[in-house]
Amino acid sequence: MKKDLEQLCINTIRTLSMDAVQAANSGHPGTPMALAPVAYTIYDRFMKFNPENPDWVNRDRFILSAGHASMLLYSTLHVTGYDVTLDDIKSFRQLHSKCAGHPEYGHTPGVETTTGPLGQGLATSVGFAIAQKWLADRFNKPDYNLLDYRIFSLAGDGCMMEGISGEAASLAGHLGLNNLIWLYDNNKITIEGNTDLAFTEDVATRFIAYGWNVQRIGDANDLEMLDRAISIAKKERGRPTLIIVDSHIAYGAPTKQDTHGAHGSPLGEEEIKATKAFYGWDPDKSFFVPDEVKKYAEEITARGKTQNKEWDDLFAKYKKDYPELGHELKLIQNKELPQGWDSDIPVFEAGTEVSGRVASSKVLNAIASKIPFMIGGSADLSPSTLTDLKKESSFQSDNHGGKNIHYGIREHAMGAIANGIALAGLKTFDSTFMVFSDYARSSIRLSALMNLPVTHIFTHDSIGVGEDGPTHQPIEHIASLRAIPNLEVIRPADANEVAVLWKHIMQSKNTPTALILSRQNLPVFDRTKYTSADGALKGGYVMADSKGTPDVILIATGSEVQIAIEAYEALKLEGINPRVVSLPSWNLYGQQSPEYWESVLPSKVKARVAIEAGSTFGWRRFVGLHGEGEVLGMRTFGASGKLNNLLQEFGLTVDAVVSTAKSVIKHD
Repeated sequence: MKKDLEQLCINTIRTLSMDAVQAANSGHPGTPMALAPVAYTIYDRFMKFNPENPDWVNRDRFILSAGHASMLLYSTLHVTGYDVTLDDIKSFRQLHSKCAGHPEYGHTPGVETTTGPLGQGLATSVGFAIAQKWLADRFNKPDYNLLDYRIFSLAGDGCMMEGISGEAASLAGHLGLNNLIWLYDNNKITIEGNTDLAFTEDVATRFIAYGWNVQRIGDANDLEMLDRAISIAKKERGRPTLIIVDSHIAYGAPTKQDTHGAHGSPLGEEEIKATKAFYGWDPDKSFFVPDEVKKYAEEITARGKTQNKEWDDLFAKYKKDYPELGHELKLIQNKELPQGWDSDIPVFEAGTEVSGRVASSKVLNAIASKIPFMIGGSADLSPSTLTDLKKESSFQSDNHGGKNIHYGIREHAMGAIANGIALAGLKTFDSTFMVFSDYARSSIRLSALMNLPVTHIFTHDSIGVGEDGPTHQPIEHIASLRAIPNLEVIRPADANEVAVLWKHIMQSKNTPTALILSRQNLPVFDRTKYTSADGALKGGYVMADSKGTPDVILIATGSEVQIAIEAYEALKLEGINPRVVSLPSWNLYGQQSPEYWESVLPSKVKARVAIEAGSTFGWRRFVGLHGEGEVLGMRTFGASGKLNNLLQEFGLTVDAVVSTAKSVIKHD
């Protein structure tokens, strides 16, 4: 009887997936047909979850890294009682449907992370696993095994080929994350054809070398072997597990099984009917869910509610015995910060010189000392990015309570892992040199797409890197990051702007930040002479002004604000009325009112000069689209040399700003 129900559920997942792709006339039916037994077995026999409370903190997590096979997930969620209705499935890939083309976090209940870019789900699952280990270390107590969830991730050949999966697997093996189980769909088919065209490596041996427990299942339809393999993985003491599952893409389709034609195209009505007949299904019924499967959804929902209730009762007792930790866990769940988290943020003394990275390090450490659940790290660059939490230990296989994460030289995986940590509720940051943001870009983009408050810290932000030369001098990077929707790109002018803007960063619940910091020292401006750094909270503000309407406005970010201020003082001596606008965040500035914009950059003042030691792309919006103002920046790659020589070489000097200001005044 149980076997009959299992097969009914599996075939329901298969046929719903086939029908949805056919109705949408686009999608990927083959993998859901092949892996329905795998997804069903995981949800039915191993995962604890409550479909009526998808955000239950101690639920097991399932991540479909092969996000193109999204109908596998949507059909499984429907069969297991989640609020993914038959109407949602019928509207697969249509505008506003819960069943988007690829799984989207925050859009569909039961979707733990946005996937689609192959390998991202695998790397993000490592972040979930790190977070679970850290949470368990902090909150679990004798008789209170409060946080013991596992992370399952399902991947395909494409995920395995992407470099990010290798980066993530290497780190997971090093850290011994035995709470992590990856299942690899070894169907030997990609879009172009058989994987032999480009992928003939021994995946099992590769993962053994990473330090993983590796198992193999010869048939994805063998539920008992799946059960055995996952049960063994759960008992693993010091290694993550990879289960290689041999499958047949489009299982049961008479002409398309084991062909690349079933990867990314509908099967066609006749092929679907023949496949349903193979499954013992009524070939004339579409989107059919048997009554037994509907009843199963109710039963598994009841099971989940019971598991959730048992945990709630345990947590109620826990809060009595450990009230402070109980309160802290509620803060994590509600994305809130402890009282007084910002009480030790330093104020920097005017007249001193502090680099952006040093200022950020001091602020970061002050904040982290007040937020127990803040962890993060760098891609092997903490001595340079200065992101070590100084009073904390390192997260390692024998120390899950450490708050400093050593990501190694793995920028792409680092960003995705940070996303997973944030999805688990912890406050987190990662860091590298600005020029290497390119390596992490896909992960940063997903931070923004998922509304995750990850802080991506980038130091060595300009040609100020100097002798390291053009390979290490970011040019187009800030402009390209500004192009990502919902990413707060911040480039502070001095240490007090850094401090003020860190306060803003920490209070964000749904916006990631790219914090851009200098390597070289910058003057701490006298805020009794120039306006308060609090103006940075509006993204842009008048930092220095003259009486009346300005003759020229100098607009700058980061280290170039110093150049603008020095040019401002020189222009004043010549009887010119300049204004300096510090513009650390275009996005924040864009959120202000038109009246505020007019007060900072009055439309009648056409004489404007923008200064930034990066690409000039995008700056015309601030200085005039028709050549009224000028932009001083980089239109080529940099060069190796001393900072002052580089600034002279590329025209980023006080004299150049003064000369350009006079020129635009005449033009105006």
